Parts: sequence; structure tokens; C-alpha cells
Amino acid sequence: MEISRFAEKEHKTFYNQMLTKTRNNDVYHQAFFYATGICAETRRNIHTLFDFEEGGIKSEGLAAPWQTGGTRRLCRLAFNLWNGWTEEGKETRSTPYELFDCGFAPYFFEAIRLRYPEYCRSLERTAPHIFAKAR
Repeated sequence: MEISRFAEKEHKTFYNQMLTKTRNNDVYHQAFFYATGICAETRRNIHTLFDFEEGGIKSEGLAAPWQTGGTRRLCRLAFNLWNGWTEEGKETRSTPYELFDCGFAPYFFEAIRLRYPEYCRSLERTAPHIFAKAR
């Protein structure tokens, strides 16, 4: 699936490097590394969020001292897209209301599109038509 939006050149570079490093291009890896690549802070700290030896997320990375409100939102979405993960006893922190209340929101939609391409294909065909009418 073609990605139409990256936050910056470094985001795109990170995304491609991580898919190459893991040698996996499935929707889980695409969505996770796209989401975690959105901001420089999560890119710099990817080893606290993903276990490259075992090939899975490291949810304890949410408690890392470098985390901010925005990066926690980003990581919660990335973890949820990976395998449906939510913080135990804190499900409200994973709602759209909680997650999308930040400047990363436009990129979150792209991560969701990567993770669920089978449900977003019809949006790709109809979106240009809808947006053309709105102008």
C-alpha cells in the first residue's frame, strides 16, 4: 500500500529502515513503524518500544522518562495497532478521544489505513471525489 503522508523526510527514512531491519513488511510492522516514526523522540527511543530480537512490542516503554503526553498517545496507538494492546485498567486512554487529541492525529489515520487496508480500500477510491466536492 502506498503511503501518501509522512511527517518529514526522517519519518519516511525510519519507516523504510525498520521494515528492512525486521525483514517484515506485514500490516502489523507497517502500522507500528509508521506510527512510531512520526516523531523524532519515538524514533530515537525505538529500542525501548520494540524488541528486535523477539519481534514484539515492549509496553513498558510507555513508562520511560523520555515519554510526553503526545508520545504516549502515539505509542498507545502503535501498540494497539500491533496486537490490540490496551493498558490494563486504563482502557479510556486508548479511546479516539484520548488518542487523537494531539498534533499527530493526521498521521494516525495513515497508520490505521496501513493496518487495516482491507477496510480502507473503498475510502481510497471515494476520498478524492468527496474532497473535490468540498472545495
